[in-house]
Amino acid sequence: MTQVDGEQASPAFRLLTLATASWMASAVSAAAELGVADQLAAGPRPVAELAEALGTHPPSLYRLLRAGSDIGLFEERVGQEFALTELGEALRSDSPSSLRNFARWVALPADRHTWDGLVQSVRSGRPAFVDVHGEEVWEHFRQRPEVAEIFDRAMDELSRQVIAPAIDAYDFAGVRRIVDVGGGHGALLAQVLTAAPQAYGVLFDQPEVIEGAGQPLIEAAVRDRSELVAGDFFVDVPGDGDAYLLSNIIHDWDDEPARQILANCRDAMAPDGRVLLVEAVLPDDAAAALTVKLMDLDMLVISGGRQRTGAQLDALCQQSGLKLDRIVGGGLCSIVEATRA
Repeated sequence: MTQVDGEQASPAFRLLTLATASWMASAVSAAAELGVADQLAAGPRPVAELAEALGTHPPSLYRLLRAGSDIGLFEERVGQEFALTELGEALRSDSPSSLRNFARWVALPADRHTWDGLVQSVRSGRPAFVDVHGEEVWEHFRQRPEVAEIFDRAMDELSRQVIAPAIDAYDFAGVRRIVDVGGGHGALLAQVLTAAPQAYGVLFDQPEVIEGAGQPLIEAAVRDRSELVAGDFFVDVPGDGDAYLLSNIIHDWDDEPARQILANCRDAMAPDGRVLLVEAVLPDDAAAALTVKLMDLDMLVISGGRQRTGAQLDALCQQSGLKLDRIVGGGLCSIVEATRA
């Protein structure tokens, strides 16, 4: 509960804090875009020195860092000197906990401006992206590779920071061939292959994504146990997989296209194969995490997709010729395991 000088804040003040939350998010994204945390990695520095290194206006940079200190990213010291906090470390490009590119992604017009159409989406039930940008999100990425690159890096970071616990919670023993459907650059597949040394991996995504993919597999020393395949999961997916991994893919789509993707995986997989959906599952009751509910709204405005409850995922699997066997929890995300019905 928000407090002011030790007293519980009034409803008006609490609402003011909520209504201006986008200002705080913009400050985080600005610090990420400028690379402030990278410049503070070696230790505290005065604003004047930071501004010169970053090519910014010193008084204005001070105002950004001062606000960043209040939300825990930096520590302000005597003489307008700033140091990086533990939280701020996650804005470093080379930090093991980095979400720098995700912070950059949510500030881009492709995400932030799309939220301007939330009211319209709530009224119509349709994604706002086309009305805001004049084209669908995937076409937007194809036309703007620099935006797609930041998005792909952001998804790689989420794979390492948010999805990794779900992968750690799942037993991949006995899995021979893993097909990562819509796997981006390969960060998640690299983690899976590291955990399953007996397995061979197929990274499957659109041609423009595959063209720049594979570095995480090289860094994890599993490139020799993997291959990169380009294609369209609405047409077909690579065959004979023991496990088809779809990490935050189904939530991008409404039910009908989601069913098509799942059906293609069902048709392609080995007789005893399985589909593994890595999703932030909405609890059936009202206690769902706020982050997941906001993710659900992001899917609504961006692509018309949705976060689903376990019951909704079960129904979707049944409609795709699959049977939901279990849901393995792993923090914010879970692995939903399904086999051929």
